[in-house]
Amino acid sequence: MAPDGHVAVQPAPAGQLPLRLWAPPMNPPRIATITAFPLGIPFDHWSSPPMFAGRPRTTLDTVLVRVTTDQGTVGWGEAYGSFSSAVVPAIDQWVAPLAVGEKVDDVELPARIERTLHNLGRAGATIHAISGLDIALWDIRGKLAGVPVSTLLGGRRRDRIEVYASLLQYNGNTEEIRRVVDRALGEGFHQIKLHERTANAVAAARAAAGPSVPLMVDTNCAWLPADATAAVMEMAPSDLLWIEEPIWPPEDFASLAALRQSAGVPTAIGENAGNALDFKKMLAARCVDYVQPSAIKIGGLTPLWQICTDSEAAGTTCVPHSPFFGPGYLATIHVLAAKAKASALERFYCDLAFDPCGGFVPIEAGFLAVPDAPGLGGDPDTELIDRYRI
Repeated sequence: MAPDGHVAVQPAPAGQLPLRLWAPPMNPPRIATITAFPLGIPFDHWSSPPMFAGRPRTTLDTVLVRVTTDQGTVGWGEAYGSFSSAVVPAIDQWVAPLAVGEKVDDVELPARIERTLHNLGRAGATIHAISGLDIALWDIRGKLAGVPVSTLLGGRRRDRIEVYASLLQYNGNTEEIRRVVDRALGEGFHQIKLHERTANAVAAARAAAGPSVPLMVDTNCAWLPADATAAVMEMAPSDLLWIEEPIWPPEDFASLAALRQSAGVPTAIGENAGNALDFKKMLAARCVDYVQPSAIKIGGLTPLWQICTDSEAAGTTCVPHSPFFGPGYLATIHVLAAKAKASALERFYCDLAFDPCGGFVPIEAGFLAVPDAPGLGGDPDTELIDRYRI
């Protein structure tokens, strides 16, 4: 035990797998309970609802995960929520029974659970569920140590992080795109990302933003390989910082490499990666300029940090996928604060009925301050969780 009563921490050297948290040897904290809270949060993006899986999307969905130790410390995590009907049972029936009773300073626990459950699938609901546990354990470790999570990652390299406005989909409506781009710039954002699939939509955003604003386009796996080069080259005159997820299927790294070479537009991929090993395959294929692991989909903060350090050591830039609002968002902020290369944070640009963690990291003039509080930076309001619980 450290002299101030906090648990002693051995932070990670830069570029290595993070942390060892050393608990008091006679009575180490152990996981007592794990509870999943599926949420549907109403939102307004100042237009008709975008479509998702053939239906209007009226809520942004997530799963918050509360982990309590046998000594009363509470940590919060987050798992991908668009498939909460599968993720919550994965937590309740598979992950929680394997985690309860284990030590909170055991950084290999989520990986062991993943290995134990590998027959349930190496991607999807099981890995999403493990993500929530891993993030919550980091929150607990920081709270026990009395330090922000960025300290456990070896210390923050920056105190402020730029945030880019990640627009929801406007289905190619150029008038609405110009209006919302103007709105985002007027609120102080300096970078814009679209979720569109047409060159006209991209050109409208460029005209509204002007020539100097970084502009990115996420097409959500819009094209088969044979069609992708022509589509991306049609957008190229709009001077894109990157084209994101341009090819279906997203793991066709050979076709992505060919597109990157032929179109001459930087590529960004990774939000659909099934597990951390996919990123090594991306780097080997030389198909990517910006890797985009998602903390709430890839297994949590631990693999997110490892992917960041490995990919940036190999010469790419890690810009994590983070259009979510809970503890996974806070975890991503701490990774961005501690990793080697500075990069901007993704924020879905909309008004939320309930912002689980936004109050801890307000965005001002396109930047936010990295939280100083122990752990991730703050706990969600449980009364509001109950209100928006699915």
